[in-house]
Amino acid sequence: MSNAETMSEVLQELIAIAGRHAHGRRTKTAIPRVTIGRSEVATSPLPELCQPTVLFVLQGTKSVLIGDRTLAYSAGSCFVYAVETPATSQLIQASPAHPYLAIAFALDIEVIATFLIDHKPMIGGDDFATYPADDDLLDAWRRMLRLLDRPAEIPVLGPMLEREIVFRLLQGPQGAKLRQLARADGRLSQIRRTTAWIRAHYDEPIDVRELAALAHMSSAAFHRHFKAATAMSPLQYQKQVRLLEARHLMLAQPGNAARVAFSVGYESASQFSREYARQFGLPPARDAARLLARGEAATLEID
Repeated sequence: MSNAETMSEVLQELIAIAGRHAHGRRTKTAIPRVTIGRSEVATSPLPELCQPTVLFVLQGTKSVLIGDRTLAYSAGSCFVYAVETPATSQLIQASPAHPYLAIAFALDIEVIATFLIDHKPMIGGDDFATYPADDDLLDAWRRMLRLLDRPAEIPVLGPMLEREIVFRLLQGPQGAKLRQLARADGRLSQIRRTTAWIRAHYDEPIDVRELAALAHMSSAAFHRHFKAATAMSPLQYQKQVRLLEARHLMLAQPGNAARVAFSVGYESASQFSREYARQFGLPPARDAARLLARGEAATLEID
């Protein structure tokens, strides 16, 4: 049997298992850190905050815009989100007959770190490109999802298979990125400290020099590594976080755009309204009303 036939066979089994266990758009499974995403319809662009996750698309196609970079997913492709990053995702192909299906695997940095002493990853490729899962990784995913049909085995075999998947990812094209993430002195670990600070203080002015000091980098190195990790500048990152938080607040407080503007750090309600409309396609109150009317408020998280 050829590699292509083997991949198709494994993918078909993964699709069947995921389809049986998916309930709604996002399903948290009995396997720790494993979530199944499912949709029978294509979507409009959905801004969201990506968490450190491996996303593996089983069926359908999806695009994700991060800063000035676009990820293109097709069946069998993966991507490692190493840093919490604002993004805009869109499901391109999904139907009742062939729904979009994906596995999201939340990264456990401690598990990654256990491999760093004895195992070195391959030198990776583009940090903002999806890549096809190889046969070994596909087989590990298959054995992991099979546990959903044998839940009594999850406590014993789940951690073992999680370690295997992490090991396979470390050997893949983005292994170097995972290594940087797990090392305390790695550049991605240092950048994560600054993105965490921005998210915790999104409503405050930021001083890029202070962020560079927090990352233990020069200002020039910090700008370079921040852009490499997030595809945007620190100020662009903060604006994206502010607007995402504002959208959630608008859903909780529809019709009170000025108060929301000031609460997320804007000094001008009119500037807030312009930037909100540029990001989400409508002014704040109209966007919130649209989401609430369509019942889309629960679809603002990545899957």
